[in-house]
Amino acid sequence: MPCPALPDGFDFTDPDLLHHRVPLPEFAELRRAEPVRWIPQPHNLAGFQDEGYWAVTRHADVRYVSTHPEIFSSSLNTAIIRFNDHIERDAIDAQRLILLNMDPPEHTRVRQIVQRGFTPRAIRALEQRLRERAHAIVEGARAHSGPFDFVTEVACELPLQAIAELIGIPQDDRVKIFEWSNRMIAYDDPEYAITEEVGAESATELISYAMNMAADRKQCPAKDIVSTLVAAEDEGNLGSDEFGFFVLMLSVAGNETTRNAITHGMHAFLTHPAQWELYKRTRPATTAEEIVRWATPVVSFQRTATQDTELGGRAIRKGDRVGLFYASANHDPEVFGNPGDFDITRDPNPHLGFGGGGPHYCLGKSLAVLEIDLIFQAIADAMPNLSLLGDPRRLRSAWINGVKELQVDAG
Repeated sequence: MPCPALPDGFDFTDPDLLHHRVPLPEFAELRRAEPVRWIPQPHNLAGFQDEGYWAVTRHADVRYVSTHPEIFSSSLNTAIIRFNDHIERDAIDAQRLILLNMDPPEHTRVRQIVQRGFTPRAIRALEQRLRERAHAIVEGARAHSGPFDFVTEVACELPLQAIAELIGIPQDDRVKIFEWSNRMIAYDDPEYAITEEVGAESATELISYAMNMAADRKQCPAKDIVSTLVAAEDEGNLGSDEFGFFVLMLSVAGNETTRNAITHGMHAFLTHPAQWELYKRTRPATTAEEIVRWATPVVSFQRTATQDTELGGRAIRKGDRVGLFYASANHDPEVFGNPGDFDITRDPNPHLGFGGGGPHYCLGKSLAVLEIDLIFQAIADAMPNLSLLGDPRRLRSAWINGVKELQVDAG
């Protein structure tokens, strides 16, 4: 069935698109008329040796693909739906060393090890320290006598400090993690002028930093997650290189995404003042989940079909790439009442902002929810009259719903 509202050549992974907006109207039209649609691309665009991908836009279909890794692989073409336009295939293949881009059984083995650091007990142990850090971050921002950038002064700090707490990175080194992770994902944004080489160098620096940490803990174990993950490699723990790639993934998955969720959440509150007033009065426990649904920091990932199959009435061929558009699924009216409303009391809220279920469901969900809760409680306590001074400046990206700058005033 044709989709009349989607112009010829429209590509949901065009970085110029997310630079300006999330294409919610186009997603709505696809869900209605053609929920699984072939999106053509030039041959070999961004290293993928094909002519396009299938856009999957309904909540049920995204969940189905996510929970059937035997049919839809994360490893064959990685989970990243579009790299920079000049990437070579061998650079894509190297990404398979990251947990995000593994399939079972290798994914199962590595995840069983790293999830030791994300147990409820481990997260509870961080809560009080992160609460204190959240209040210190907000108090520091409030000290500004005029406007300030919410992204750099508030949103980025707690995720960085949480990662540092979790894996034992000295707090003074968190700026390095921030800069390395920014360079790795900002290759589509000309403002940063990040070349493929600079991005690769940043990844190498971050991996080397983490590998050195792992080597140190093997020699001198400490009471931290690094020691837990690497101290006894022959007993089912991570090798130093595996730990390095884990930290690389964590620096993006646990830093970039949570930072953007917090920024979009603040923007949503300031453009929906009734919700901000409600939050300040009642602090609903459902708030963080609605912020993640609303923000959907990762607009899309991809899978690759391992066999001929069918999805949404369309024939998917072995080797076809399948784009999972979480931002569309999180606005599916078959699942969410009034999905265009920002409603912090929404319950139930089966959003896919942490993934569509299955083996790649977000390992750090509990930590991310805790960080979001703590930072907004601190903001409501210390800066209840925060005001918006302009539109957010968005990141140019093929798959991240990112904000580079959000000017506010503490009031």
